Amino acid sequence: MFLEFVYPLTKYQTAFNVFMYLTFRGAYAALTTLLIAYVCGPKIIEALRKLKVGQAVRTDGPATHLAKTGTPTMGGIMIILSILVSMLFWQDLHNKKVTLAIISLTAFGFIGFLDDYLKVTRHNSGGLPAWAKLTGQFVVATGVVLYLYFNGGEEITYLYLPFFKKHIVDMGVLWIPFGILLVVGESNAVNFSDGLDGLLAGLLILVFIALSILCYLSGRSDYSAYLGIPYIKGGGELTVFCLAAVGACIGFLWYNAYPAELFMGDVGSLSLGGVVAVISLMIKKEILVLIIGGVFVLEIASVVIQVLSFKLRKKRVFRMAPIHHAFELAGWAENKVVIRFWILGGLFSIIALSTLKIQ
Repeated sequence: MFLEFVYPLTKYQTAFNVFMYLTFRGAYAALTTLLIAYVCGPKIIEALRKLKVGQAVRTDGPATHLAKTGTPTMGGIMIILSILVSMLFWQDLHNKKVTLAIISLTAFGFIGFLDDYLKVTRHNSGGLPAWAKLTGQFVVATGVVLYLYFNGGEEITYLYLPFFKKHIVDMGVLWIPFGILLVVGESNAVNFSDGLDGLLAGLLILVFIALSILCYLSGRSDYSAYLGIPYIKGGGELTVFCLAAVGACIGFLWYNAYPAELFMGDVGSLSLGGVVAVISLMIKKEILVLIIGGVFVLEIASVVIQVLSFKLRKKRVFRMAPIHHAFELAGWAENKVVIRFWILGGLFSIIALSTLKIQ
């Protein structure tokens, strides 16, 4: 919207050409979301306290977490709104990929909002029934994937494998169920990673920084040709979206750092997890996103292993799942778990980016 006003001015003053650069708009999109989250944070926290929108804590978890009961949750609303406002100023809203990212963010956010709302009104950690939450996620994911399948061009079904010289596999129609499972799986994996103060926000900052680099490189024909990765027309514009998400997560982390004054809630984790997967589909980095979000993969894998082991063997593999809680029960301080997981997340991002020249 703001760009619609600025672009015509480039004819009269060349200084306005700076708004044409993705790097400039991305940097200020991040600054905008950060400032919105930072400035609005105290008011949102106070409003949530007055509404008694407090977190219900699992009673079977670490005893230290019981003190967090009643901490305002649904902070993901602040993240989503700050991103949407930033988009009005710095994003080319005519770009269909950006539109799809915004729709995905808000759709998954709505599912998360319903889940959070039921948790706080019922004063327990149940929320939406598992079948209802998954149904909503599958509906949104199916709509997104089908849109991409029918409108993404001939190469949309190509799967690019890192580390391999002949790295392209055409999945054909099988790309549809693969894409749906990726979106739903990533959304839930990110959701499972939200359990310690600052953990998820810090990991998402690293993930969106890596994605912004990939979007920028994929959206430039010269860089993509040099690196041997697919050129995605219009994909570079997603750089601005990713950096806006980075700024929003940094602003949120200011209030979510230990001891947390505000929790993200499912409205934030489901929406951001879902949009990470959707962006990976649009820029053809479906496999790479699993490496970038390696911590998320470990978190959801620990839950799956724990459930299967208990149902089949009546025994638990971990003292508690997701795995970050197992480390807490093993005696690690909460801050130590968070920082070490951040380090691991950074290593995964570095490994993923290094694959651009290893094939």
